[in-house]
Amino acid sequence: MLAGGLDAAMFTLFVPEQYYPGRHESRQALRLIDLALAQIAANSSRVELARNAPDIARIHRSGKLAAILDLEGGFDLDGDLAILRALYRSGLRMAQLPAHNWANNFAESCCAAQSKFTGLTAHGRAVVREMNRLGMVIQVSHASDATIEQVLEISAQPILASHHGLRHRNNIARNMPDDLIRKLAAKGGVIGFHIGNEFHNRPMFEWRSRHAGKPFWDTSAIGKRESELSITEIDRLVAKTFPMVGVPAPNELLFEPEDWIAVIEEAIALAGEDHVSLGSDFDGGPTPPRGMRDIADLPRLTEAMLRRGWSEQRIKKFLGANLLRLFTEVTSANPAPR
Repeated sequence: MLAGGLDAAMFTLFVPEQYYPGRHESRQALRLIDLALAQIAANSSRVELARNAPDIARIHRSGKLAAILDLEGGFDLDGDLAILRALYRSGLRMAQLPAHNWANNFAESCCAAQSKFTGLTAHGRAVVREMNRLGMVIQVSHASDATIEQVLEISAQPILASHHGLRHRNNIARNMPDDLIRKLAAKGGVIGFHIGNEFHNRPMFEWRSRHAGKPFWDTSAIGKRESELSITEIDRLVAKTFPMVGVPAPNELLFEPEDWIAVIEEAIALAGEDHVSLGSDFDGGPTPPRGMRDIADLPRLTEAMLRRGWSEQRIKKFLGANLLRLFTEVTSANPAPR
């Protein structure tokens, strides 16, 4: 992160689907928050928790990295508002509505094997309103089109699609259609662009799908076995999948950094430069552009922007200013939580 030039980042606490069938998801979320806070405390000379925009500015002035806690995977499959408030008090400031690539009981996922409803339930609407009241950023990555549409209708605050792509580039459910991108921007939201080739590079997506036998987000095989395991047994099962390692695809299939920036330019044409950002999802699983290995290589994207004639103002917006604007707007609306 230091080599990549980061001064603030969303540290995403990911609860994998294997924890859901046995209803361990809330416990695992609390364990992850505890771990994150312990790691931040142990490295207090270099990183500090940020709960709002003034925190980010103060931490940056001190020369440290500002860490914003974000939860990926449903905070609770029932959308329990008391659990949401408890997570907020623990320092969480962003949460994804759908349960990753799995069905939950209040917000439809784009990639769940099946759903009993379309978009949000009545309780899902209550979750949106409570996140607005608390001043939490609503994340809609992994949400279905109907969910995103309904959140945009209900939310009093702009929303974030943190790691997406353009559906007209690759017609997969994890990517967003042009009309929804325009609507998200019109409400002041931000769409972050996934670093992975698979999201934007159709030949690479097809190559990976052929070799994997299924899309890499397919979780349909998770179910009965996991429901019968203890949380420690799930820990051991999930541990085998980490660290994630990107697929060693043929080099000639991979986008160059300039190709990835060309995708962003298409998004800017749709939404305007105030509503797009680096989304990353730099977790080791998706395959980054050619010549990039990890987050230390982020300057290669900046170099590509400069080669393509981007202004300094546009680069700053894309690399953080747009996200900071959204985070400021949402968290400043926060009253004292119940």
